Amino acid sequence: MANLKGLASFVSELRAERTNLVDELRHVDAALSVLGKLNRGSSYAKRGRTVSASARKRMSLAQKARWAKRPANVQAGKMKPKRTISAAGRKRIAAAQRARWAKIRAGKKA
Repeated sequence: MANLKGLASFVSELRAERTNLVDELRHVDAALSVLGKLNRGSSYAKRGRTVSASARKRMSLAQKARWAKRPANVQAGKMKPKRTISAAGRKRIAAAQRARWAKIRAGKKA
C-alpha cells in the first residue's frame, strides 16, 4: 500500500506540472499572437509603396536640380588629381623610420 501512496503523490505532482506548462503555453501563444499582429504592419513597409507618375516626375526633377547644383568641374569629371608623394619623399620617410627602429633596438641591447 505504501507504494501506491507514493505513486499517487507522484501522479498528482505530474498533473500540477502539466497545469503549469499549459498556463505557460497560453502565455506564449498570447505573446506570439501580439507579435504576429505587430509584424503585419511592418511587412507592408517591406513591400514598398506605389508612387504615382506625377510624384516620380517631381522626384526626378528634384534629383536633377540637386545634381545641377554641383560645381562644374565635378560635373565634367575634372576632379583635382590625387596627391602622391615623390620617390625622394618616400625614401626620406623610410630612412627616418629605419633610424627610429635602430634607436629602439639599440636601447633594448643596452
